[in-house]
Amino acid sequence: MSEARIVRVAGAIAEARPLGDAALYELVEVGEQRLLGEVIRLQDDVATIQVFEETSGLGLDEPVRRTGASLMIELGPGLLGSVLDGVGRPLNGLAERSGDFMAPGMTMPTLDPDARWSFRPSIEPGEAVRPGDVLGLLQERPGMTHRILVPPGSEGTVARIERGDFTISDPIGALEDGTPLTLSHPWAIRQRRPFSRRLPGDRPFITGQRVFDLLFPVVEGGSVAVPGGFGTGKTVIEQSLAKYAKADIMVYIGCGERGNEMAEVLHDFGKLTDPETGRPIMDRTILIVNTSNMPVAARDASVYLGMTIAEYYRDMGYHVAILADSLSRWAEALREIAARLQEMPGEEGYPTYLANRMSRLYERAGRVESQGTVSRTGAVTFISAISPPGGDFAEPVTQASLRVVGALWALDARLAHQRQFPAVDWDISYSLYTDSTASWFAEQGGADWQALRVETIRLLQRDRELREIAGLVGVDALEDEDRLVLEGARIAREFLIGQNAFHPNDAFSSVEKTYRLVKLLWSFMETGETALKEGLGFDKLDLAAVRGAFGAVKTASPEQFDEQVSKAQKTISEMRPT
Repeated sequence: MSEARIVRVAGAIAEARPLGDAALYELVEVGEQRLLGEVIRLQDDVATIQVFEETSGLGLDEPVRRTGASLMIELGPGLLGSVLDGVGRPLNGLAERSGDFMAPGMTMPTLDPDARWSFRPSIEPGEAVRPGDVLGLLQERPGMTHRILVPPGSEGTVARIERGDFTISDPIGALEDGTPLTLSHPWAIRQRRPFSRRLPGDRPFITGQRVFDLLFPVVEGGSVAVPGGFGTGKTVIEQSLAKYAKADIMVYIGCGERGNEMAEVLHDFGKLTDPETGRPIMDRTILIVNTSNMPVAARDASVYLGMTIAEYYRDMGYHVAILADSLSRWAEALREIAARLQEMPGEEGYPTYLANRMSRLYERAGRVESQGTVSRTGAVTFISAISPPGGDFAEPVTQASLRVVGALWALDARLAHQRQFPAVDWDISYSLYTDSTASWFAEQGGADWQALRVETIRLLQRDRELREIAGLVGVDALEDEDRLVLEGARIAREFLIGQNAFHPNDAFSSVEKTYRLVKLLWSFMETGETALKEGLGFDKLDLAAVRGAFGAVKTASPEQFDEQVSKAQKTISEMRPT
């Protein structure tokens, strides 16, 4: 490979010449310490390079070496349970080699080259294979089968295939043209993995959070923006989703968050247990860690790295959920790099191509039919936290997201301060997936699921209007019918959409539990309206007993749930003058 010399350094940006025959996004080694970098602009024989590591001490006239490849990740068994940095290096392995502080220029393969995997072939010699076909199976983690696929771009007739224990680089067989078959293959992270065709989303992504599943559902393969200011509970929501959401694989991307927050995430994820299997959540999770004090170039790469890993498991037929926290930090990295390149700034200094980059990223989510003779259905659901400065949703990153996402879960600091969790603002939030998921919820929950959803949203909206009036004239000045609306909305907020993320019986809510709770709410509203029409005053209703009944249902164990629902229904039907 040709060698060039550094002629300019500005923060995470370096310029080198002569490097005119390099390719855009080619990976290079910068300086005597061989820092990882990526070519992001070519002008005549000068290449502009974004460096993925700290550039302190980097001097002029130091060498720059080409690698001939773009930023790649080795895809294969061993990804589950790993903790990677923004460019795919395993942090645990780096810590064992250099301690808590990583030396400049350190590299380490993403997958352990010495680990051996017991491979069972599922094809025979002489069979023709094409991209996406399953060569065989191995057990990556307990309960997690890893399908070894024919990589994109490879096809032919299998000359030999072997059974046994192999490392990721050992040949497990070969095609008749001599192409070796292995347990892993490299892939450029900025390149979307191919699939056969995109499928419509008709099955909801069950989160276990009633406010999302009932009011603002998302489909498997959908995309969601979760904007919220500091302290609104974005991290707690994402941890709840990681533990309880119905996805086979979780990819958590900590993009530019504070180091202490990421340390807490690493600590908490290590202790989380899958409620269905009883095994650690890390058995089906990949963590990508890139804190705010790391170079911005690696922050930019971390999101693409997570998306590529998700697409890899999607191709095996799994449903993968990506939790990115947060895309605001990723956008800030784009802004800083663009400033170093002296590009024309757009709104609030962000590059003019911000919306284009974000839309291309969101569009990599989806439910697809994989390549292969026998196709599989997999999905990537993308849930991205956004941290708008001052909670201003009019800022460019939030607005660029709203143009392409299918759902908005807007978090409100005022609701968070009122101990409402999740602190979702139901006046601003929306979902474009309600129609496509209606039939599934009608079948799995109840035929009137959609009608109950609409009425609940109207109740909450009416509640906000009445509370503004009550703030002027007082609650006692309202009509009894309006006071009943306020009470119904209070029950909805506290016992229906409000959840305790740390209560074992309330942190997760099944579709059945959500449906029966909302049915109880409207049973209360109908009974209350009938009582008022019969001449009973609002003050005569035994509301304390009703609230207690709802609280018992909300926190009831699965074994006691039916009993508590029956008791609550009886309490509601017997509302009488105290």
